[in-house]
Parts: sequence; structure tokens; C-alpha cells
Amino acid sequence: MSYFFGKKRAAHIQVQTRLTALPQFYGYYLAIWCAAPALIIFSLWTFFEPFLVKNLILSSFKGSYESNQLSILYAQIKSIAQGTFFGTAQENLVIAADKYNQLISLLVKSKAILSLIILIGCLSFAYKKINQNIRTREPVEKFLKYLFFSCSLAAVLTTAGIVFSLLFESLRFFSSVNFFDFAFGIEWNPGRAFVRDSTSQIDQEVLKNSFGALPLFAGTFFIAFIAMCVAIPIGLMTGIYMAEYASTNVRKFAKPIIEILAGIPTVVYGFFAALTVGPFVKQIGNSMGLEVSSESALAAGLVMGVMIIPFVSSLSDDVITAVPQNLREGSYAMGATKSETIKKVIFPAALPGIVGAILLAVSRAVGETMIVVMASGLAANLTANPLESTTTITAQIVMILVGDQQFGDPKTQAAFALGISLFVLTLVLNILALGVVKKYREKYE
Repeated sequence: MSYFFGKKRAAHIQVQTRLTALPQFYGYYLAIWCAAPALIIFSLWTFFEPFLVKNLILSSFKGSYESNQLSILYAQIKSIAQGTFFGTAQENLVIAADKYNQLISLLVKSKAILSLIILIGCLSFAYKKINQNIRTREPVEKFLKYLFFSCSLAAVLTTAGIVFSLLFESLRFFSSVNFFDFAFGIEWNPGRAFVRDSTSQIDQEVLKNSFGALPLFAGTFFIAFIAMCVAIPIGLMTGIYMAEYASTNVRKFAKPIIEILAGIPTVVYGFFAALTVGPFVKQIGNSMGLEVSSESALAAGLVMGVMIIPFVSSLSDDVITAVPQNLREGSYAMGATKSETIKKVIFPAALPGIVGAILLAVSRAVGETMIVVMASGLAANLTANPLESTTTITAQIVMILVGDQQFGDPKTQAAFALGISLFVLTLVLNILALGVVKKYREKYE
């Protein structure tokens, strides 16, 4: 609303004198001063408020309880205050809960009043500046530049935070488990890490034979390979057809229908794989005299491949469509057929985008969990037989982190080691893909 008010005020100023910027910059200027300061104060208040409330509430308990007990005590006080505490509460906790409710109510009102005061003050300041017909374009553009920089910095810092959080926990894990035993071991049984000797220390021999992740790496890439054998040919040929051969009417209806596959929840694909594809694969295999597990890598890979077809087909379609039309016309002028033009001109020009689509599909396949859990099982088998059960890295991470965990235990830290391994493997795939693009890409002026 402040934007339209500032723009309208610029129109009145324009009647009297020449504006220093376009009218919309006056609106942006007023809107920024209206929203940004109040939003910053509101965000900072919301961020620090829980720490302030916790310290004020626990200030009277700090001499009587240890630090680890204070957190449990504060959770009980919050439960009493919110009415979710079951049982008989101590009188001092009830008093603290009343104090908590009063403090929260006071802080909420104070936050609203302070935000409103800041909003009115900044709005008055900006309105005064607009009446003076100051240059509004430069402050608006500078604010947007800092905003874009902050968003970019937040993305970079988030990525760095994820990497370092994985890295530190992984280093703690590898301080207990040898890296080569983890990377090249063939026995994966994290539950055995709880076995301790007579001195209550974890048996190192048990650790050595409990965290062999090679079956998980093999299972991850095996299922992803099966999925890509389904998704890449079908998705790429679908994209070529939609971009080069399909009529406008066919494209208008077919493309949204294909993209619906990407919107189906993965748990639905998991049900479909477990209840339909798995038994079907088992029945076909048994009819051919083959021994097929009820949960197989083939069933999971086939359904996963169907799920990621839209990632390849839709992106390939967009990339091929974006190839300049003059390349096609030049190829036709030289006497090339449509298929020769696609193979010799369009496909090389669109190769970077196609490789990007395939990489996105591979990342989606490697990171899939529900389909693997429901259709392929959780057995860490080192096998190349698609008719047997196997598991993946992501499925094991979920199994490790289910329920209450002790983050100082090697069993829980193994999830972070698997996560950093998956991160490194994905990074290597990206580097290889960039090398392929650089080697085979065709550049056109």
C-alpha cells in the first residue's frame, strides 16, 4: 500500500516540478522505508526473544539445578504454561509457568508496539524525503544490491554450514572407525556398535566389522543405474519428440500430463513399487525359473526411473526448444534431414543443458529414500543381481536417525559419514559432467 501511496505522491509532485526519477522509484523508496526497518527489528526480536525468556525464567533456578537439568526444567515449565503437562506439577514450577505466560504476553505487546512506532517513524521520514523531491533511484538500487548480496551470502553460508556440520561429525566418527574399513568394508551392521567389553568400552574389533559402507555405495549406484536406464532413454526421446516433432495441440496436453509424474509423492511411488511392481517382477522371474526376492533392486529402480522421467524430458524439451532457429534453417539449407539436423546440430548445441538435466535426475535418484525402503528393503547386500534385495545410503541414514539418538555414539555419527560421502560423490559426478560438456560442447556465434 505504501508503494502506491508513494507513486501517487510522485504524481502530485510532478505537476509542480520535474521528478528526479520515475514515479515507481518513489513508491519503492517509501515501501522500503516502511517495511525494511520494522521487519529487521521484528526478526531480531523474534530471534533473541526465546533466549531472553529462558534466562529470565531460569534465573531463580540456576543455583539449585545443574545446567543439563535446567533444560528439562524449562521444558516442563513451558508444558505447564501451554496446558500440555500431564501429572502433578510442583508449586515453584506453576509459579514459573505463570511468570512465563505474563512475560510472553508482555513481550508480544512490546514487539507489536515497537514495530508500529518504528514503522510510523520511518514512514514519516521517507514521506518527508519524497516531498523534498530527493533522488530516489540511487537509494532503491543500492538497497536492492545489498538485498541480492545478502540472499546470495545466505545461500553460500547455508551450503558452508551444511558441509561443516557434516564434516565435524564425520571427523569424530573417523576418529573411532578407520576410514578404509568404512570405505572398503563389506559388512554393515551399525547396531553392533553398542557391544562393549568388560570395561564398558566399545570393542574396536566390533567397530572394524560393523561399518563397512561398500554395500551401501554399491546399492545406491546400482539402483540409480537401473533408474537412469529407464529415465534417460525415455525422457530424452520424449523431450526430442515434444520439441521437434509434436504439434502444438499434442504438446499443450502431453507436457503437463508428463510433468504430473514429478508431482506425485514418493511414498505413493513406494506403495506402487511394493504392491504392484515388486510382485509383478517376482511373478515374471518365477515363471522364467529365476529366484526373485520379494523386495528387489529391479523393482525399486524401475519405479524410480518412471518418477524421474519428467526431470529429463521437461528440461531437455526446454533446452532443445531454446536452440536458435537459424541453426535449424542453416542445416536444412545444406540439405540435411530433420533427423540429421537433430543429431548433428541441435543435440550438440543443447548438450550442456541435457547433461544438466541428466545430472539433476541422477541426483534425484541417488537421494531417493521412500521407494528404496518400501521396494528394495534395508538389507545391506553387496550384489550385482537386480533380482535381490539391497539398500542405499539415504535409506540407512534414515534408519540410523530414527528415534532418540546419542550423537556421541559411533552408530549415530555414521549417518554423518554417509552424508559427507554422498556429498563428495555428487561433487565428483558434477566435475565429471562439466568435463564432458567442455569436451563435446559445440559453440556457435
